[in-house]
Amino acid sequence: MFKKIFIILIAVFIFVQYLDASYGAATDSGSSDSYIKEYKDAEKFVLRAKKLEEKNKIERATKLYSKALEKLKNAYKSDKKNPDILNYLGFTLRKTGKLKEAEKYYLAGLKIDPKHNGINEYLGELYVKTGRMELAKERLAVLKNCNCEEYEELKEVIEKN
Repeated sequence: MFKKIFIILIAVFIFVQYLDASYGAATDSGSSDSYIKEYKDAEKFVLRAKKLEEKNKIERATKLYSKALEKLKNAYKSDKKNPDILNYLGFTLRKTGKLKEAEKYYLAGLKIDPKHNGINEYLGELYVKTGRMELAKERLAVLKNCNCEEYEELKEVIEKN
């Protein structure tokens, strides 16, 4: 009986250590959690900027994208393996006109998560904007079976061009 309890306790201990290590790797990358706040703040700036863009207030939207970009750069310093951070870095760079740099971040994100819906859509949009339709269609093909809005949005952008 004692042996079974001892084995169960060891198994639970190992499992808890595994969970702790996995959670830490996914959220921390060895530094403080302040980068999470930076990311969340950037996300808020991006959402506000998108709304301004819809209202054709491009100059104000660009300022918010620039603010978001600074927050994302800080977050990226702490977590270089987060495809969501890389996606937003690419997005804000694209929205501020830095297309080559944006592409680098999108591609880095795809190395981590090749099926990331946001990255595939936004990279496809960048390819359309830079006249590389075949590459845009490749991104669309990746999204084809996702049953997601990213597929529909990229398809619409491609069809308009």
